[in-house]
Amino acid sequence: MAASRARQASSEADQPSSPVLRFGPDQPLRLDAGTLLSPFQIAYQTYGTLNEARSNAILVCHALTGDQHVANNNPVTGKPGWWEVLIGPGKIIDTDRFFVICSNVLGGCLGSTGPASTNPATGKPYGLDLPVITIRDMVRAQVMLVDHFGIDKLFCVLGGSMGGMQVLEWASSYPERVFSALPIATGARHSSQNIAFHEVGRQAVMADPNWLGGKYLEQGKRPEKGLAVARMAAHITYLSEAALHRKFGRNLQDRTALTFGFDADFQIESYLRHQGMTFVDRFDANSYLYMTRAMDYFDLAADHGGRLADAFTGTKTRFCLVSFTSDWLFPTEESRSIVHALNAAGASVSFVEIETDRGHDAFLLDEPEMFAAISGFIASAARARGLGA
Repeated sequence: MAASRARQASSEADQPSSPVLRFGPDQPLRLDAGTLLSPFQIAYQTYGTLNEARSNAILVCHALTGDQHVANNNPVTGKPGWWEVLIGPGKIIDTDRFFVICSNVLGGCLGSTGPASTNPATGKPYGLDLPVITIRDMVRAQVMLVDHFGIDKLFCVLGGSMGGMQVLEWASSYPERVFSALPIATGARHSSQNIAFHEVGRQAVMADPNWLGGKYLEQGKRPEKGLAVARMAAHITYLSEAALHRKFGRNLQDRTALTFGFDADFQIESYLRHQGMTFVDRFDANSYLYMTRAMDYFDLAADHGGRLADAFTGTKTRFCLVSFTSDWLFPTEESRSIVHALNAAGASVSFVEIETDRGHDAFLLDEPEMFAAISGFIASAARARGLGA
C-alpha cells in the first residue's frame, strides 16, 4: 500500500488528479531569486460556481504540507480534504454560495511546478536546480491563476500557518484585489526558533544517504528515513505539551513494562513514528526543503523598510485574525503585532484568541469558537460586499 501511494504521489508531480493551468515561455514568472521560471504550471481545485459579477470568489491558501485538495478526497491518501470540516455545501464556507479556489503552491509536489516536476531543459526532475521559491512567488503564481478566471477582486483570501503568510502577502501586495482577509495561526515573519526547527528537518533530509544531493528521483530512490525524522520533529511543534500529555502521557505502547531497549516503548514514540512513515508516502523530500525555506524567508516588515504597518498603508481590505492560546509555533503575540500594525495603518480589523490545548494544528480541527468567528466575519463581509445572507 505504501509503495502504491508513493508511485501515485510521484505521478502527481507532472500529471495531477486535478485541473492544471500551464504557462508557456510567453508568460514567465519572475522570482524573488532574480530568475525567470518558464514554463511552469499550477494545479488547483475549485468548488461551487462563480457568480455573474465574479464577486463571490474565495481563495484558500494551504499550509506547509497541504495541497489543493481542500474539500475533496486526496488522490494519494484517499483521505477527505484537509479542511472539509469548514468548506462545502451548507458549511461555513458554503460552496452553494461561494466559488472556492485552492491551488497547490509553487514549489509543491502535487501538480504545481516544484522540485519533483520534470525540468523541460533536461527531461529529468528539477531537484535542486529549481530556484528557491518565496511566499511572494507563490502569491504571484496565484494571481495568474485568479486572472485566468477573470476575477478582479477576491471576496476573501484565507489560510492558516504558511497559508496565513500567503494571505498577508496577498493583502499587502494586492490590496485592491482582496475584499477581506482571514490569516489564521500565522505571523508576519518566521521566528528564529521556527527557522531552527526547519533547519533540523532539512538537515535530517539531507543527511539521509538516499537524498543523493537532491537527485534521488533520477536514481529511483527516496530519502524516506530523513524525511520521516523531519516530519516527526515538525509534528511536535504543531501540538502542545498539554495535548500530548492528555493524549499519551507516559503510557506504554502495547506492553506492560519497559523493554530496556530502543523500540517504541511509549505511545508518543509510536505515534510520531507513524506520522513520519505516512508522511513520506505522500510528500516529496525536496519540496519539503523548498517549502520550509519559503517560510523562513518570509518577513513582511523587512520588505517594507522594517515597519510592518507600512505593508498595509491605505488598505481597504477587511481583516480578521485568529490565534490559539496553546500555539507556540505562532503564538498569539505574533497575531497581536499584525493587529497593531493594521490599526496603525487605519485598517478594518478584528481579532480573536481561542482558548484550546490543541496547539498550532487547532486551525485544522473542529474548533467551534474558530468556526463561530469565521462564520461571523464571512457573513458580515458578504453583506458589505452585497452578496446577501
